[in-house]
Amino acid sequence: MTYRQYRTERALTPVGSVEFDADVLVIGGGPAGTWAAVSAAVRGARVVLTDKGFCGTSGATAAAGTGVWYIDPDPALREAAMAGREKMGGYLQDRRWMARVLDCTYEQSNQLADWGYPYPVDDHGKPQRNSLQGPEYMRLMRKRTKQARVTILDHCPALELLVDDDGAVAGASGLRRQKGDRWTVRAKAVVIATGGCAFLSKTLGSNVLTGDGYLMAAEAGADLTSMEFSNPYAISPFFGSVTKTLFYGWATFTYEDGSVVPGAASKGGRSAIARALLQGPVYARLDKADETVRRDMRASQPNFFVPFDRTGIDPFTDRFPVTLRLEGTVRGTGGLRIVDDTCATSVPGLYAAGDAATRELICGGFTGGGSHNAAWAMSSGTFAGQGAADYARQVGVATRRSFSSAGTVALRPRSKRAYKPAALAKSVQDEVFPYELNYFREAGRLTASLERLDALWVEASQANAAAEDDLLRAREGAAMLATARWMYRSGLARQESRGMHRRDDFPHQDDRQRQYITAGGLDEVWTSVRAHADTVYAEAAE
Repeated sequence: MTYRQYRTERALTPVGSVEFDADVLVIGGGPAGTWAAVSAAVRGARVVLTDKGFCGTSGATAAAGTGVWYIDPDPALREAAMAGREKMGGYLQDRRWMARVLDCTYEQSNQLADWGYPYPVDDHGKPQRNSLQGPEYMRLMRKRTKQARVTILDHCPALELLVDDDGAVAGASGLRRQKGDRWTVRAKAVVIATGGCAFLSKTLGSNVLTGDGYLMAAEAGADLTSMEFSNPYAISPFFGSVTKTLFYGWATFTYEDGSVVPGAASKGGRSAIARALLQGPVYARLDKADETVRRDMRASQPNFFVPFDRTGIDPFTDRFPVTLRLEGTVRGTGGLRIVDDTCATSVPGLYAAGDAATRELICGGFTGGGSHNAAWAMSSGTFAGQGAADYARQVGVATRRSFSSAGTVALRPRSKRAYKPAALAKSVQDEVFPYELNYFREAGRLTASLERLDALWVEASQANAAAEDDLLRAREGAAMLATARWMYRSGLARQESRGMHRRDDFPHQDDRQRQYITAGGLDEVWTSVRAHADTVYAEAAE
């Protein structure tokens, strides 16, 4: 049975214990989702926001501090800020989008100050608006979302999108975990702000980020882009989940015998750490930090030290084992492809923001933690919320639309074969965690992994519907599996090393491949090539 036939056979009007009507539905309650909700509400839209966890505390940002790509509107400073990232990102960025995001981030950061965010000031009394403390930031964003009269559904993960007879998105449905029942929101526009996919790798704040929005959007017909740039690994204590890597700039990395790992570093030397870990344990010690730096570290990022304090390790004087944890698209640049300045996807009525949307337009093929990610969440959330509100207004109050469910895997009885969510998630992790598969890529290894992943998809898509208690985990596993297949097919299509995408069999950057890789499909995953923005602009000028 094809995907299209499968969708057509779905029952109309999925059962839900509680129903809402809205102009805009936002799925996800992190920074991108809350900015989208507030921005849509300011435009006059009736907004519902649903969060997998508790809006304001779930997700990567809420757990720690983050830098912000906040640059004063000085032409020289802006030019330097844009140029400084282009080489690192493989020259795939779009200068027009970078300027838009810098403008929006500047405005919205100042808006946060007006709302009462306690920015610190320097010795001259100037506010420092290039960083945010996650707990304070997200507590304020939840408050502003509620003040904007947005209906917030906490602990209500979305399971699937709803589409009308013309293929436009018409809402979504999901679980009310605390009530043990279902919800359905009929909406004229939907913003996917569900974050990226970290494959349940136990990174702090990211274990709720399993690519759910990618799967739901793809089931409705959306495509993705730059998914090959989805293999960043972050340094973490072997015994902890904190992946804030800035402080490892003061670290010495050693083998078990105490000898220094050549080339190992927090920036530009992570591949050396990965290769060393393939041979055995690697240790770190933050012995390059003096007493002043040590005090500043504890004051700025106290949660970094929690796992050390719990285990009685002094990271400045004691060696401790480290690992690299996969952060996938949370720190990658891949995601749902956006087709215009409103952050619309290729599906009518569907918008994307934050890590759920590609960051290729401002980061190209490389990004790290915070900074550009935080700016993108803030600005893309604003663009998407405004765009969704305007779209909903155009839809108007026409006759009530009929709709059907777009969801596929784990949601409908297919056979007597049981769906096993835990086993599926573990099988996907076995394909994406190993450094020799994902960090250091090569055609033969990628092809073999894809054969196994494709077989897993056939098995999962033909299995029976998951039991109610397993439904969320089943959909998470399916989303992780779909994400892995888009990543690796895109990785095969880019036959060069660019940005964070490394190919052992194509170790150099190829100027002829300054282009984007689009991916899509579920039963059959496809890829295609799109021209870089510079080429499009040049052709338009002619």
